Amino acid sequence: MGKRGFDLAASGFALVLLAPVLLLIALLVAVGSPGGALFRQVRVGRNGREFRILKFRTMRPGSEAQGQITVGGRDPRITRIGHLLRRTKLDELPQLWNVLVGEMSIVGPRPEVPRYVALYTPEQREVLRVRPGLTGLASLAYIDENEVLGRATDPQRAYIEEVMPAKLVLDLRYVQEQSLALDLRIIARTALRIFGR
Repeated sequence: MGKRGFDLAASGFALVLLAPVLLLIALLVAVGSPGGALFRQVRVGRNGREFRILKFRTMRPGSEAQGQITVGGRDPRITRIGHLLRRTKLDELPQLWNVLVGEMSIVGPRPEVPRYVALYTPEQREVLRVRPGLTGLASLAYIDENEVLGRATDPQRAYIEEVMPAKLVLDLRYVQEQSLALDLRIIARTALRIFGR
């Protein structure tokens, strides 16, 4: 209950405070390339329940049909404003709404798409016991994930065999150790990493 209360207060306050920034980004995305400002994608949340995650659109329309793995700076599907939004993580701000309505939390394992969740082992599925988050231990460790995958010969294979299992180890650690103090440390570290970029 305390975690949910914190999520409600933080997301509600942030949405109000950042409303002008959100509107400006939405306008820049819409003007920068054809298509809407928001991108919606099915992800797997708490207890395996699917929901639609919100992001500012950073890729050209129809790009997802070409694959769900992006490879950082060399991916031609990413728009000019999209590169900036991804680098600064501003594309994730609409997920404050997902937090407000209870589909996500401020801190927790990042929600995965169904096709990759289907590959989880029974032990790895334990990460689905908690709400997915905007940030977490794995998010911090792999904040440059797209660049890492960009150096791989086969990005999808590298994600499935190397990156995803490593992230799940950290996510499982969070599930076992979660506390308000840990959440606050993760939020502080996330802010430092983003503003440090």
